[in-house]
Amino acid sequence: MSAKSNSVQSTQGLRVLITGGLGFIGSNLVHRYLALGAQVTVYDCLDTHAGGRLFNIEDVKDDIKLRVNDILNFERLCEEVREQDLIINCAASTSHAHSMKEPWFDQDVNSKGMINLLEAIRRFNPQARFIHLGTTTQLGPLQYQPADEKHPEFPTDIYSANKCVAEKYALIYTKAHQIDATILRVSNVFGPRASIHSPEFTFNNYFIGLALQNKAITVYGEGKQMRNVLFVDDVVNALTLIAQEPKSRGEVYLLAGDKHYSVLDIAHHTVKHIGSGEVANIPWPEERRKIDVGDAIISNGKLKSLIDWEIEDDLESGLIKTSDYYADCLEKYLSL
Repeated sequence: MSAKSNSVQSTQGLRVLITGGLGFIGSNLVHRYLALGAQVTVYDCLDTHAGGRLFNIEDVKDDIKLRVNDILNFERLCEEVREQDLIINCAASTSHAHSMKEPWFDQDVNSKGMINLLEAIRRFNPQARFIHLGTTTQLGPLQYQPADEKHPEFPTDIYSANKCVAEKYALIYTKAHQIDATILRVSNVFGPRASIHSPEFTFNNYFIGLALQNKAITVYGEGKQMRNVLFVDDVVNALTLIAQEPKSRGEVYLLAGDKHYSVLDIAHHTVKHIGSGEVANIPWPEERRKIDVGDAIISNGKLKSLIDWEIEDDLESGLIKTSDYYADCLEKYLSL
């Protein structure tokens, strides 16, 4: 056996539960695991602050089990956790700005929801493999670059803070209750099936939505802050590899791309490859300035040392593929 996992082993018949499976990353995982022969259950409450939509699984709806319910419903969650081989938690309220306006709501979903999921696994399926998606914004303003998994965490918004807490819950359950958990902190993912209609979601997907409508992309300030972006297929590739890697148990990984771009460059690339709008710089809204983390240069070295994972799509090719996806279904994504 090689030192690194370099291909996905057979998942024929593997029972996979994806919480938040109607959302962006979750629905792309649904399609991948179905293609690999798994038996997929989707658990999602269609929360408007998470971006899930039924259209994301329209073409495979007859091939999955769909459970429309909330991870705050512990009884129903326990029913679905039983007899699953792999559980991937993509369920979250994902808006940084909304978390600052409604901190209790964010805490319920991102923190209490995680406890519910971990308790359901502990009580009814402790042998299950568990993958949890965190966010690189848990780090807050970087004290050194590139940031790695040893970087301290000082998040600047409630969403990122609650994702920190959820991650620590998972690590506690791994040590105290032998839950087979791995955490991946993900960075600015873009691509098909994303929510592109609102700035409440990932900024680069909102840029894509504006460009697809030939609208101007507005960038706060000079837009010089650096960001990592990652095409969703590359995220799914990493997740399917890490899910089968036993050495990742109890570990945290930064799931980031190889390249970093300024926000302004991302906007210009988006206009170049999608639509015919323009880019306009506007003053920072004060509520956004307060929670911005500045440059976010992230290392993916720890992840790459474990699995044989290479980025297949850079920003340009990812934007072209994304544009192709939305060409025939844009109206389905311009609202929830």
